[in-house]
Amino acid sequence: MRRITITLVCLLLSSTAFALSVDDAVGTAPLKQTYTERNHRPSYSSRERVRPVYRRPKHETRQSQQVGKLRLASASALVIDQTNGAMLYGKNIGARQPIASITKLMTAMVVLDGHQALDEKISVTEDDVDHIKFSTSRLTVGSVLTRFEMLQLALMSSENRAASALGRSYPGGIEAFVEAMNNKAKAIGMDDSTFADASGLDQRNMSTASDLARMVGAAYGYDVIRQVSTTASYIVETDNYRPTQYRNSNALISNKDWDIGLSKTGFIREAGHCLVMQAQISTRNLIIILLDGQGKMTRVGDANRIKKWLENTQFKSNQIS
Repeated sequence: MRRITITLVCLLLSSTAFALSVDDAVGTAPLKQTYTERNHRPSYSSRERVRPVYRRPKHETRQSQQVGKLRLASASALVIDQTNGAMLYGKNIGARQPIASITKLMTAMVVLDGHQALDEKISVTEDDVDHIKFSTSRLTVGSVLTRFEMLQLALMSSENRAASALGRSYPGGIEAFVEAMNNKAKAIGMDDSTFADASGLDQRNMSTASDLARMVGAAYGYDVIRQVSTTASYIVETDNYRPTQYRNSNALISNKDWDIGLSKTGFIREAGHCLVMQAQISTRNLIIILLDGQGKMTRVGDANRIKKWLENTQFKSNQIS
């Protein structure tokens, strides 16, 4: 009996050793590893591979990162050298879209072209109240200001009732004023633009970045527009109310790092956040158009990105994205 038991144990041990030797041969359960096998780096699939942490080389500077392709968040953008007309950057420059209160630049040009007395007093009436977007205003019905002050508030603070009052007080009323706006647009080559009101609240005020560059260039020729659109703040006194201070809707006007010669902001839901400017950057006179930004600070952020890009890049060709 003892012999049979010993024989069975020996048979079991030999079969186990054979099984282990087979597993070693196919490599599924190695008993020993060489130095090379222990230090071999396993390969991973693309999903398993971990991204390495990027560390800036010592010789690379932050300034060098500004050089290269400019990326802006605004849906449409255009940067033009005002001196020679060269396009330095373009993005969806032919896209026709609502332009909101950028419209007020055309309003100002038509008012000034009409040679109406700037010291003439104009009153705000119920007709100037916004029944399209139901926007609020600190100019109450019955407020009386001069035409110059209405221009000041319309361009500097984008005051809608002031813009409406300017159009309404034009010879022939608002219909004649809108007709004059569209005629002015054609005269300066804005072939893809149409205007429907004086304030820009109507979404039918449509244009392109390319056309708006023409409008900014034309508006820059008016001393009054340059002056009032770049004023940081202004106090008005109506006949019935205490003095009220208004501020420029473009925060960059108060930024000492910017040299801005003309400015206008705009916003309605259909147009997004917009900004057009004439500015000098690195001794270059430029026209900057930014349209349809998603957030209120998008246009400011894009403008600052353009400024850094221009200050750190030597242009050899135009960039179109």
